[in-house]
Amino acid sequence: MEKMTRVSSTISGCTMFCHLDAPANAISVCRDATQVVVAGRNIFKIYGLEEDAFVERLNLRVGRKPSLNFSCADVMWHQMEENLLATAATNGAVVTWNLARPCRNKQEQLFTEHKRTVNKVCFHPTEVNMLLSGSQDGFMKCFDLRKKESVSTFSGQSESVRDVQFSIKDYFTFAASFENGNVQLWDIRRPDRYERMFTAHTGPVFCCDWHPDDRGWLATGGRDKMVKVWDMSTNRVKEIYCVQTIASVARVKWRPERRYHLATCSMMVDHNIYVWDVRRPFIPFATFEEHRDVTTGIVWRHQHDPYFLLSGSKDSTLYQHMFKDASRPVDRANPEGLCFGLLGDLAFAAKESLMSAPQSVGDVGRKTYPGGDRRYPIFFFKKPDVTEQFAQVSSALSVFESEAGSGVGMDWFINTAQSYLLSGKPFVELCEHNAQVAKRLNRPQESTTWTMLRIMFSEPANPSLSSNHNLNKSGNLPLVNSFSMKEMSAALNERNKENRQDNLHSLETNLNNNDENEETEGSEGQAEYLFGDAELDDDDLYSMEHENQAAEEPEYLLPQEAFPLRHEIMDHPSAPEPVQEKPESPHVSGSEAESTCLTPMESFSLISVSQLLFSPHLPPKFFCPIVKEMLCYYAEQGDVQMAVSVLIVLGDRIRKEIDELTQEHWYMSYIDLLQRFELWNVSNEVIKLSTCGPIMCLNQASTTLHINCSNCKRPMSNRGWICDRCHQCASVCAVCHHVVKGLFVWCQGCSHGGHLEHMMEWLKQSRHCPAGCGHLCEYT
Repeated sequence: MEKMTRVSSTISGCTMFCHLDAPANAISVCRDATQVVVAGRNIFKIYGLEEDAFVERLNLRVGRKPSLNFSCADVMWHQMEENLLATAATNGAVVTWNLARPCRNKQEQLFTEHKRTVNKVCFHPTEVNMLLSGSQDGFMKCFDLRKKESVSTFSGQSESVRDVQFSIKDYFTFAASFENGNVQLWDIRRPDRYERMFTAHTGPVFCCDWHPDDRGWLATGGRDKMVKVWDMSTNRVKEIYCVQTIASVARVKWRPERRYHLATCSMMVDHNIYVWDVRRPFIPFATFEEHRDVTTGIVWRHQHDPYFLLSGSKDSTLYQHMFKDASRPVDRANPEGLCFGLLGDLAFAAKESLMSAPQSVGDVGRKTYPGGDRRYPIFFFKKPDVTEQFAQVSSALSVFESEAGSGVGMDWFINTAQSYLLSGKPFVELCEHNAQVAKRLNRPQESTTWTMLRIMFSEPANPSLSSNHNLNKSGNLPLVNSFSMKEMSAALNERNKENRQDNLHSLETNLNNNDENEETEGSEGQAEYLFGDAELDDDDLYSMEHENQAAEEPEYLLPQEAFPLRHEIMDHPSAPEPVQEKPESPHVSGSEAESTCLTPMESFSLISVSQLLFSPHLPPKFFCPIVKEMLCYYAEQGDVQMAVSVLIVLGDRIRKEIDELTQEHWYMSYIDLLQRFELWNVSNEVIKLSTCGPIMCLNQASTTLHINCSNCKRPMSNRGWICDRCHQCASVCAVCHHVVKGLFVWCQGCSHGGHLEHMMEWLKQSRHCPAGCGHLCEYT
């Protein structure tokens, strides 16, 4: 306690920062907490820690053409020798630097035994000349600085080593974290085999740190966004605390003099530094929010001072944070909460002061004090430090269970997820199937949506083939955009065929006789008639036939003018006048001729539209903005199932209209719901059909396959075909008795198997296991 008081009194300062020449990858502090070294790809400097500013002391990048030895992935300052530094280079070199050298170049030793990037270097806490390194090549090497080569090499049998840390309490022990999610404990006296190994995270473990006071506590952080504290003092490794963060954990450091506090920073997305109390893992104890880019290195200024934290970032800044200036997220936390359960239950939490029960009999009439309960003398208790205390807020939880048949259940979600088809059939069939599923589940809006999507994005049919299917009961033809004599005659029935041909012949003859009339001058070529959308009904245009048509057809004569003079085309020409009675005399006036209605086919033979004002079919891109709004509507309503299903079925038709972050949010929400309902197959199908990079990686990352030997039934720790315990081939085909080096299939009942082709052929002839164990195997 006296040591802590002395250190705190000598170290002083404030929250301050300085701009660096380049982004920093790592930082480290000297033993007396007066200098800090900053290392990166393009920076390697030492700064002095003054009262209110950083002062540059030394630039270690010297020479006209700096080599890759100056490109640092990690740096560490020896805690016993104040002039000794070590760096991990991106070219695989481990370099030591002696600040006491009189020349400009402070490089002392260079070790080039690693073949790939060195991720971490670590000095022994009590041994001056011992240095440990971990590399991307999967090896760890221990160097004696008095020699020019490594004294021992440790193979983790993994892709890469992300962090190595010597134990503070155990002289010979160090921990190493790996890309495959494992953590190994080694004894430096036994480089042939690790002492202990366990799987710490579902993904790469990026960092680890030993507790400075508790001998067996090891904190680890990984890509699974978790910080876990492990107790190594027992025979079996035990997880004692777990903190869930919002991003991958890049660095973790225990806070000095605070047993349950540790600091973390993220590898991506999140720029803040968090200090956690592992006993309350759901909200950070304190937060430093100064950086504007990813924080790459954190270190407490002194091993016995919990009030100063140093950090470097990719935003090219170096900060000193004072703990009293940190923000407290718990002060902004909302003590009220509301949440629906999977089965429609509602949980509600609120402050106990809002939902407290009536006072008890003993408390009736007792006066309450704003400072709290004062029935006990306050001079017996030491006033706690407010900055080191978590805000004590308690809430009362109420749960309202839904009644059976109340309509708030989620059966529709499960049935829809299991019944929807997202691939494997043509687009039209997928939409029709999903529309029927929604209709069967009494979801008319979703059913209509699928139907409209089919109409908007399906390929248009052939008009010549579909026109014959559009005849109504009276035999009339629908309105078309362009037509000809040949097409119309093909659609006539046999009953009126002869009369129609006579009428057409007489009409064409009269048109030829009237070509030279002076009233028709200036109207050359075919006439053009354009009908507006709302001018005529189909019944008005096609169904106006004379009652005595058959009797008076021979008396039909056209007027002198078959068409009116061409006039200026209007946007909305007026509708034709109502039909009048057909005149009895064959010689009719012009006004009477205009009101005379011809049969539909005769009208078509006289009208020709040379060019359309619009395409007969709207392109699919025309509907994309509408569909985008529809998807956003469903997502805002909480129906991410509909949004994701439509997104998958439409595919490239709509995918480019929605940004990647929005798609990823929809996918993650839907996958989370599916997994909460244990719909694993549907969830896997959605992940497989997704085109978002982060979603597609879900099935490729954090996947572990545990294999047991078929002979001794023990787990296999290596990647070969030989079990390291019984020394037998683990994957031998039961049919051909050869080692299976490719696709292997086995029976989950008896554990015997072999080559896929051999097992299929065997089970076609016999149901018994080919290994002779008597089990009735079944291949599905």
